[in-house]
Amino acid sequence: MRTDPLDDPVAIRHAGRDLLSLALIDARNRLLQALARDESPAALRLAAQAGDHQEFWITCNLQRARGEDGDPHAPRLAGIRTQVELWLHADGPPPTPAALRGYLEQTLEQTLDLLAGSAEDDRTLHVYRQALLHEDRLAQALAERLDDGAPLPRADRAPLWFAAPRWLLGSPPGGFVPHNERWAHEVAVPEFEIDAQPVNWARFAEFAADDGYDRRELWSEVGWAWAQREERRAPRRVEQLQGGSVVVARGPPGATVLQRAPATQPVLHVNRFEAEAWCRWAGRRLPTEPEWELAAAGGTRRGFAWGDVFEWVAGSARAWPGAGREGAGCLDTIPVPGAAGVLRGGSVATPPRWRHPKARRFAPPERDTMFCGFRSCAL
Repeated sequence: MRTDPLDDPVAIRHAGRDLLSLALIDARNRLLQALARDESPAALRLAAQAGDHQEFWITCNLQRARGEDGDPHAPRLAGIRTQVELWLHADGPPPTPAALRGYLEQTLEQTLDLLAGSAEDDRTLHVYRQALLHEDRLAQALAERLDDGAPLPRADRAPLWFAAPRWLLGSPPGGFVPHNERWAHEVAVPEFEIDAQPVNWARFAEFAADDGYDRRELWSEVGWAWAQREERRAPRRVEQLQGGSVVVARGPPGATVLQRAPATQPVLHVNRFEAEAWCRWAGRRLPTEPEWELAAAGGTRRGFAWGDVFEWVAGSARAWPGAGREGAGCLDTIPVPGAAGVLRGGSVATPPRWRHPKARRFAPPERDTMFCGFRSCAL
């Protein structure tokens, strides 16, 4: 069965003008579809960033052909960003839906016109590929605001065992490579056992029923401080988590409905602190980045299921050896040490074209607004 190039995570990283044009149109349609369901000021400001990014890094950027080597502070052509900057400011007036749609239409048309005349090389096409990733992430953020979509239940499968191999962690040069994947380097991975799928509600409910949120010994110091400060007794948006029954609030703020979550559905809106506490309770641990990446790249035929939820892994966000400086417009800047955790995979809100086994996302460990979950490894 052939994969549509628009959904192919390898093809999209090497996309030329024609495929990029189709993908940018597809991304804009996804954004507008999400926006049609949420026209709150916050959603309008979020969607406006798509046009603003393309105008700043493409339309008005005289150095766009230099790709990420361009000077982000170089003079730019005049645009219509003055009004947009007011839209994006938290204290400024948000755009009207009609004004925003007009702006998004105009900026996409300009982007596609410039793309049609661009050279077919990685350097020149970098700003367009980066704009595509940026817009797809904005549509994903809108879907998360709507709490739109949920992963399908999965039957429990036995954990998978992997021998001790050498693994090429990260991505090699060629095509579009986000900065936080640079560069591929060989690492030794001890043998390990890893869950075949993310932890589900049934398994997490056992932790909560065993007073997991009240047992100090299961939590890190900062995790315990967070749980006490937030008075947390269940993951975000969970209304009931006891007796094998999981009731969650779904939908955007002000329009939520209560739904019963299937016991075998992966947990959602779990932050890094909660994932670590569950692992200590279960006598297990979070996978390392090499373990997760190796299993995702080579274990799907054996039943390793991923892409339902972003998954927390062990360790803090950091650059790979030899990553070098961050290029112009980098979307994944490296945080200060210890400031953020790492999420792997993708979620039901992630377009298939970005569900790549090498992909990394960074987020503060307390963040639980994303469609995030986790899986575990044997100690």
